[in-house]
Amino acid sequence: MARVSFHKACGFSSRTALLVLVAGSLVLSGCVGSGSLTPPRKVARPQPAAAEPAYAAGVMPPSAPMPDPVPRQPGGTILGTGPVKVALVLPMSAAGQGAVVAQSMHNAAEMALGEFQGSDITLLVKDDRGTPEGAQAAAQQALAEGAELIIGPLFAGSVQAAGQVARERGKSVIGFSSDASVATRGVYLLSFLVQEEVDRIVAFAAAQGRRSLAAMIPETAYGRVAEARLQQAAARQGIRIAALEYYPAGQPQVAVQRLSRVIGGPAPQADALFIPDNGDGLPAVAQALQMAGFDPMRVKPLGTGVWNEPRVLALPALQGGWFAAPDNRGFEAFAERYRARFNTDPIRLATLSYDAVTLAAALARMQGAQGFNDGMLTNPAGFAGADGVFRFNPDGTNARALTVQEIRGGATVAISGAPRTLVAGN
Repeated sequence: MARVSFHKACGFSSRTALLVLVAGSLVLSGCVGSGSLTPPRKVARPQPAAAEPAYAAGVMPPSAPMPDPVPRQPGGTILGTGPVKVALVLPMSAAGQGAVVAQSMHNAAEMALGEFQGSDITLLVKDDRGTPEGAQAAAQQALAEGAELIIGPLFAGSVQAAGQVARERGKSVIGFSSDASVATRGVYLLSFLVQEEVDRIVAFAAAQGRRSLAAMIPETAYGRVAEARLQQAAARQGIRIAALEYYPAGQPQVAVQRLSRVIGGPAPQADALFIPDNGDGLPAVAQALQMAGFDPMRVKPLGTGVWNEPRVLALPALQGGWFAAPDNRGFEAFAERYRARFNTDPIRLATLSYDAVTLAAALARMQGAQGFNDGMLTNPAGFAGADGVFRFNPDGTNARALTVQEIRGGATVAISGAPRTLVAGN
């Protein structure tokens, strides 16, 4: 199996590393979740909805100001001078957080080109304005200008719109939405999918002997997706869901009261509590849990990657909790280089753009535009980037190698490392 390292942080130049490619599978390797038991409530739930934006909440520090929308430039901008054209479609002029995310991802793409020595690609940067109609127009323009691959857009509807245009022309898309429903063959999501994180944390909990799980699900799109996957993952791991409660976002008090017999007191009836909420909602959850006599030393809190922010790590009710997420070290190394270049912090999603552009540059170096076909992109050996090893599945979703982090004293400690490789078929 060939390995191609593409991170300068690892001490190798991209040109030197790519020259060691030999026949076999491609891997781009970088440096690198008193009383009888209460049954679940039988409540009819809607079908899982989109989990947007791409990593739920927490794409910006809470105190960060909202910038004015970036002025739209007719025709977009161009990065690089390579012979293979690749489109980068982002909501550069969208209102609110969309523009913040877009600018940081644009910077990360520029950084990727700068760190990939002698890149063979030219990036055609297009603004989709944060709408499906804008994404459709941006994709059409980029393809008319000769783009062989589309990187982006960010939001689900925009990915779907761009994907339809691209597939009609026989081109692939690497999108950033975390809504798995827009993934399909040829439209691949390089995002943090909650489904993978739920699988990882439930499997780890089962391996640690947890057998009875309660869950508090926020009535959000992200919560519904996480709940659907929890039901599947628990069944696979032989974990009983002892109680399941739903709560309006930011209003967990009634749900905690209903769960108190199961998760509170000196002899709780569940040994884990799953809460797929983020830094906006978890402070209220933690306060309600404390008032109900919840002890995280008796009932292990479980979460997903949206827990990985200071607001969550400081909560007393979640100390000792476990969550699945990409390895922090990769993002921290990326962020250090990003700050040195742009004198500002990257948003958490910036590594997605960095990895997508680096992957496109590496594939173009080896096979030109033919490197972007479905067979190459879905190579079962996968790739590795700033956030660790990942693989595009044939259905357009991805698999990632994730760590399990434990919250200790307001910080995180990796207690189960991410695999350095992905086993084909898993």
